[in-house]
Amino acid sequence: MDTSAGLLIAGVIGATIGALVTWLWRYSERREGEVPEVASTVPPGAEAVLSVLSSSAVIVDVDDTVLQASAPAVAMGLVRDERLPGELMDLVQQVRRDGEIREAEVRLEHRRGNATTHVHARVAPLTSRLVVVLADDRTQAERVEAIRRDFVANVSHELKTPIGALNLLAEAVEEARDDPDAVTRFAGRMQSESLRLTRLVQQIIDLSRLQNDAISEEAAVVKVEELVAEATEHSATEAERKGIEIATSIAPDLLVHGDRGQLYAAVSNLVENAVTYSPAESRVAVMAERSEDDVRITVADHGIGIPGDEIDRIFERFYRVDPARARNTGGTGLGLSIVKHVAASNGGSVEVWSEPGSGSTFTLVLPSWSHELDDGELP
Repeated sequence: MDTSAGLLIAGVIGATIGALVTWLWRYSERREGEVPEVASTVPPGAEAVLSVLSSSAVIVDVDDTVLQASAPAVAMGLVRDERLPGELMDLVQQVRRDGEIREAEVRLEHRRGNATTHVHARVAPLTSRLVVVLADDRTQAERVEAIRRDFVANVSHELKTPIGALNLLAEAVEEARDDPDAVTRFAGRMQSESLRLTRLVQQIIDLSRLQNDAISEEAAVVKVEELVAEATEHSATEAERKGIEIATSIAPDLLVHGDRGQLYAAVSNLVENAVTYSPAESRVAVMAERSEDDVRITVADHGIGIPGDEIDRIFERFYRVDPARARNTGGTGLGLSIVKHVAASNGGSVEVWSEPGSGSTFTLVLPSWSHELDDGELP
């Protein structure tokens, strides 16, 4: 190789090395000017702490995406497509701006159906980049509170009616003191309103005792035949007045174990309702039979019946299918609620069949008692 060729090759190599060094230097300058991106991670130990909290937990990243969520949070509907619902997201953004912890009551509307979840949310900064959302499901508590408010309002309304009537009748008696027939008529109405008031107060007391559906401490063995006989006797006078036949068919030797007073209240309420809402000269059937491990006490009538869309509500306190008719018959709207709670308190349930214009059939299902008995065990 001559001298000129060597110089040429050396020049090419030098130029290449120079270009490479220049590129590396400029690349290094660009890298130094960039801010490295730090991945968001849950702080050590935070996951373990969140997993044992009673509240549902969600951790939100700086870009408002959900980084981590507990299973209850997902089940509650707090996370949708890796994001929080709008109202919760607003709270997160407020906390991120000023670092202040916030609490709020939030209503979550579900995509399917009309269900709404009531949530008490607490939002706080977890790190400089992460925000934690703790949520408690308050749906059941809100429902109980709504029932309590309705119950108080309904009780107040129902008590005002007979009390107001008694006041008016007392004034009428005073004004008609010189008319014996009017005094007798008004006195009879006063007695009727007084009985209605007494019955309402007694049913409210019965409901308060059954509130928790807890098994009664006064449970004993009860003969179903005697229970049904007493319950039908309770409505015998009203049935005779309307010309209604109460027909009974009770299988022999049926026994249940429960609170006798509660069971009597349930069966008598069913029979009384059947007589009250049946037309004159009709028939009410009361049957009791064993079905596997249960005793089924059925009361059937040929009365006005219940529309299908009302059946789910008839066990609510003070709910009446026909309020005007209930007022005329003296109904309180508490009888079926008592039946439902009695069934639950004694390990049973209530079944309903009804057809408008054809009548209704209510069945009280209770566990059968088949143990050997001593004479002292029966009431």
